[in-house]
This record gives sequence, structure tokens and C-alpha cells, in this order.
Amino acid sequence: MIHMQLRVPSHLSEEVVSLLSEDDGVTNVAVFEGAYCKPDGCLVIADVAREGAHGITTRLHGLGLHHDGSIMLTEPATLLSDAAEAAEKAAPGHPDDGLVWDVVEDRVRKESRMSFAYLAFLTLAVLIAGTGRLLDQPILIIGAMVVGPEFSPIAAICVALARPRLSILPMALRTLVLGYLIAVAAAVPFWVLVHVTGNSTIRDASSGRLTEFIVHPDGWSLVIALLAGVAGVLSLTSDKSGPLVGVFISVTTVPAAGTIALCLGTGVWHEVWPAFLQLNINIAGMVVAGALTLLAQRVYWSHKGGRGPRLHGW
Repeated sequence: MIHMQLRVPSHLSEEVVSLLSEDDGVTNVAVFEGAYCKPDGCLVIADVAREGAHGITTRLHGLGLHHDGSIMLTEPATLLSDAAEAAEKAAPGHPDDGLVWDVVEDRVRKESRMSFAYLAFLTLAVLIAGTGRLLDQPILIIGAMVVGPEFSPIAAICVALARPRLSILPMALRTLVLGYLIAVAAAVPFWVLVHVTGNSTIRDASSGRLTEFIVHPDGWSLVIALLAGVAGVLSLTSDKSGPLVGVFISVTTVPAAGTIALCLGTGVWHEVWPAFLQLNINIAGMVVAGALTLLAQRVYWSHKGGRGPRLHGW
């Protein structure tokens, strides 16, 4: 269930309450007249079946409530109610498959912003990945994959293309591209220092049987990226974080960026291009698969009882 808290101006209160009350997928509707004082408005709360939430929010957008009032959506950890169970049964589809576009869009907008924390995590991940390549330690490569935050802007690109919300695209692309450039640029001096102090050699940086897959992109790189893109987007839309860890440790994005930084810092020029190619194959695969998965969900919900996301009028 999705808990909905609305600030409704007086001229819209009757329409909003009627909209919520007449929908079988909505329950626990309550109205508190004059509850808001800055700005003025009444408080309307309701619990909405997750799979029908987008249809409700779309109609609220149609009333202009996001301009004249406010819409807040949260998901309770536990809701014990026969009325809530009845609302879920009345809504089309299964709750776990419910796609609430407003929630997804808000999440990717927030998580794909360029921030100090994002750059710090990505730079640390790139350094850990470079160390894993240097020492030929797959466990360090896996650790770097988990630390890397780059799936957030990739998911934002997928949403921007599939929803579509092209206003998200410039920010997501900037975060993704500049993030990698800054992380690699920050890591290169570290590897230069390691190299000139005699703590690594060109042989150390370019040999490593256990991690050589990073510099050998092939068809399987694309296949894994496509599968990871599907899994990542499904994890995002269903609000399940567990599968995301699998996505992080499946794709060779951060390991490739770490290898690029290592090679630039130690002079292993012949491995820079293969690692760069590996990075781009993985990013492209995830974007294509993720966008197509979101588009498939969009089409599916457009045919689900009229409550799911429609292909027009967004």
C-alpha cells in the first residue's frame, strides 16, 4: 500500500475527496479541514493500493494539485487492515508489480545528482578496483563494484528515455560522464605515485589472470550488461534493494574505470582502450535493457484496468 498525504486548497477539496472515495483501490480516507496554515489548505490522507497509485496520482496531477497543493507518497512498512487488503484485491495486478512513476522519478532525480558523496564513493570504488587489478584480487574487484554508485544516473537515463522525462537526461548524463572523468582523474596521480616509488611495475599492472576479463570485452560483456539492466530497473520499480547488489557485482563498469586509471598512471597504454570499451559496453547495455524494461512495464500497465500508467496524457 501507498500512504498518500495531500494538502488540498479549498476549491479542490470536494473533487479530491470524491476521486479518492469512489475508487475501490483506495481506503482509510480522512479529511481534516483547515489543517494547514502555511499555506492554507485541508489535509487529506488515504491508503492506496500500490498497483493503482499511479492512476490516482495522474488524476490528481490533472486537477493541478501538484501546483496548487502538494502530494506526498510514502510506503508503510506494515499496515494491518482488512479494508487495505480489500483495496489491494480490487486494484489491477499484483502489489509487488505496481509501478508508481512519481516515486520512481523522484528517487532517480535525487540519487542521480552530482554530489560530494557521489564523487567520493565513485573515486574510492575506482581506487579499490585499480588495486584489485594490480594485485589480481577478484575480491577487491567485487568490493569496488558494490561501493560504486553509478547505477543511479544510469537508472535516471532509463527513466528519462522510457517515461519519457527528457528533463532528467542532462543531469543524469552529466553525473555519469563527469563522475567517471573526475574519479579517474583523481585516481591517476595516486597510481603515478605508486609507480614512481617502485611499488608497482608495468608488468604488475598489466598481468593478472584472474582479473584479465576486465580488458577483454566480448559478447558476454553485453549479455551480462543487458541482464543486469533488466534486474536493476525491476529492483528500482518494485522498491526491492536486494537484487541491486547483484547488479552491482555483475557489471564491469567500475572495474573498467579503475583499470583505466591504473593503466594511465603506470603507462600500460595498450590496456586503456580495451578497458574503455568494456566500460562503454556495460553502460550501453544497461541503458538499453533498462529503458526497454521500463517501456514494457509502461505498456503492460496501460492495459491494466485503466488504472495503470497510460501511454498518453502524462
